[in-house]
Amino acid sequence: MVLYNKEAVMSFWSDIWNIIWLFFWTFAFIAYLFALFTVIGDLFRDHQLNGWWKALWVIFLIFLPFLTVLVYLIARGKGMAERQMRAAQRAQQQTESYIKTVAGASAADEIAKAKALLDAGTITPEEFATLKARALAHQPAQPTQTA
Repeated sequence: MVLYNKEAVMSFWSDIWNIIWLFFWTFAFIAYLFALFTVIGDLFRDHQLNGWWKALWVIFLIFLPFLTVLVYLIARGKGMAERQMRAAQRAQQQTESYIKTVAGASAADEIAKAKALLDAGTITPEEFATLKARALAHQPAQPTQTA
């Protein structure tokens, strides 16, 4: 008495290996696309490379894509990393400057504004002391309610 069909078992393992190969080639293709678009982005980010050289790289990327990506990564990988690092630093600086502009003024500016409100009689000396303490502690000043 046979409990299983030998052909069915072989077919099952064949199907499993086909699925594994499908995942492998899908991963390889997506990794290749990431590398390809990184190379294309770097080509147009590089201001030292002549336009004709960029065009030549793009032509090679069209006709010999896999080989061209490998050659580009080997030949220009160091410069590629430097350009990407500079771009990341510029983005970080822009983010920091934006945050500084929207975060508010410095502690000295906050105290000067509070002093002007005190001199104008808008706030009491106790409120001024509270605003001054908050500004010195780098906490955002909360609007006070006056009756």
